[in-house]
Amino acid sequence: MNASIDINCDMGEGCGDDAALMPFISSANIACGYHAGDADTMLRTIALAAEHGVAVGAHPSYRDRENFGRTDVELLPNEIRTLILEQLELFAAACREVGVTMGHVKPHGALYNRSARDLVVAQAIAETVREFNPSLTLYGLAQSHSTEAARSLGLKAADEAFADRAYEPDGSLVSRKKPNALIDSPEIAAAQALRIALGGGVVAVDGSNVPLSANTICVHGDGPNAVSIARTIRSAFELAGVVVKAP
Repeated sequence: MNASIDINCDMGEGCGDDAALMPFISSANIACGYHAGDADTMLRTIALAAEHGVAVGAHPSYRDRENFGRTDVELLPNEIRTLILEQLELFAAACREVGVTMGHVKPHGALYNRSARDLVVAQAIAETVREFNPSLTLYGLAQSHSTEAARSLGLKAADEAFADRAYEPDGSLVSRKKPNALIDSPEIAAAQALRIALGGGVVAVDGSNVPLSANTICVHGDGPNAVSIARTIRSAFELAGVVVKAP
């Protein structure tokens, strides 16, 4: 039986070629206006995804357009609940207008990273998603608090790995503040993605192997080589018999 995996991409952020990326992915995480995007962009991106048969999900973040949602913010659980609910409601309304079903939620940036390492934040996000719609799938860093909290509440979760990010030996992502955090070679990114899809884990920056199990692989849409990376990954998967489909 062939392996199968989802290829997801962060979209509607105004900094990538969403239309060129759509043919190579199976799910789109669409900005809800708090770190990037706006109501019109949401509608256009949802409609574009629908044209390509790509599943859509909300990409909520801290309210931080100045820093593209990449600055950590200290919030209480009830404040996180309000933050997430506001964005899910905006996104769901846009989906209804287009006539598309919302399938998942993937937190963005600093909120995503905080959820991975902070159980309180992970639980607050998972509880809010379950309250909003218990049929949604929550995307989070593979084998982190994010997906563990979701599953403990009975939510579906997708363990996520990254084709275009470097890994620390503990399985966390290398900080974007470091020079080797991003992988911009389509061939290296595709090799990392294929290794993950086939269950081989990832090679960390120190050369050690990090075992991880992933249901979905992210390609960042804002990188200069994003389209080439996505195309090369999709080709590598097809050659290896890996089926690409949303969770």
